[in-house]
Amino acid sequence: MQIINNFEEYKLLEGILVGSSPWHTIDQKQIDRFAKATLDHQWIHVDEERAANESPYGSTIAHGYLTLSLIPYLWKQIASVQNVSLEVNYGIEDLKFGVAVRVNSRVSLQATIRSVKDLRGMVKVVVGAKLVVENESRPAYTGDVVFLYQFK
Repeated sequence: MQIINNFEEYKLLEGILVGSSPWHTIDQKQIDRFAKATLDHQWIHVDEERAANESPYGSTIAHGYLTLSLIPYLWKQIASVQNVSLEVNYGIEDLKFGVAVRVNSRVSLQATIRSVKDLRGMVKVVVGAKLVVENESRPAYTGDVVFLYQFK
């Protein structure tokens, strides 16, 4: 786990692969809860029988936005940003989905610090995010996640 206490420590990580999160299994229960929360009940996500018979994946798959929503959780397992009075998820840039994440797949976030800028007290950090799927040659997605921090 990388511990980051201030702007200067973040800046030293620029251009570096900070690490990978532990594996996280996306099961049907998590997919169903996400479908309920987002009102997205498309059969390819929630109808296990139909997906087994009709889906090109042979099973249900996680919503793409479910996999994106895991970024803050998985990032916090790679790095602990301390001494922060405010943290904001600011955006995602250059996002590309690669492969679908089948139910019961294990995923891991790989994070590289692309840039760190001090914006008059707010620190803007761009993290290159790649969600790796176990036993897949291509990632579920790649993109640059933008966080804003205000250090104490």
